[in-house]
Amino acid sequence: MIDSTQIKQTATKDDIIKLCWEAQKYHFATVVINPCYIDLARNTLNHTNTKICTTIGFPMGTTLPQIKAEEAHQAIKLGAQELDMVMNISALKSKDYQAVKNDIEAVTKIKHINPNIIVKVIIETNLLTNPEKRTACKLIKQAGADYAKTSTGLFGGSATIEDIKLMKKAVGKQFGVKAAGGIRTLNDALAMIKAGANRIGTSTAAQIIEEMPKK
Repeated sequence: MIDSTQIKQTATKDDIIKLCWEAQKYHFATVVINPCYIDLARNTLNHTNTKICTTIGFPMGTTLPQIKAEEAHQAIKLGAQELDMVMNISALKSKDYQAVKNDIEAVTKIKHINPNIIVKVIIETNLLTNPEKRTACKLIKQAGADYAKTSTGLFGGSATIEDIKLMKKAVGKQFGVKAAGGIRTLNDALAMIKAGANRIGTSTAAQIIEEMPKK
């Protein structure tokens, strides 16, 4: 259930290799990395079950839909299997819901080429009102994505139990919700899962697993 994340602009190749080694050791769902490191991650994770997830429209979400679509296409071509894209929050705030939906669909169209690609859409919960969060989640579902995700973790605020419950109620039980932002401990992760999260995004994935009681 864990997406082990390293998206800092200061991350080095050694940091990415370490991330991949830890992911293999602990059987994480994915490593989340910036697009420039997809090739390195693919070579490091070769013949493992851990998937590669990369960022699209990061971190602002305000690039053109055509750019996000091309970014997604190139990422999949390099070997990414999951995409964490940032929603156009400006369009949502402007109540231009068709623009929001079109923006997401520009990326989810990649599923026509490969239906196994997973698309998660980041809504930056700490920047939205509760009605805006509900609307965002519904648009994400309508646009053919697979998960609604709380945040990038780069603009303050942490994932909250209240937000996970709200998002899960908005999208329904069969749809994915990813909690990310400020999840640092085993208790944090377990609380999010109990609230309804299907994935946990964290930069302290290995430490969280090491907190688990030894059998």
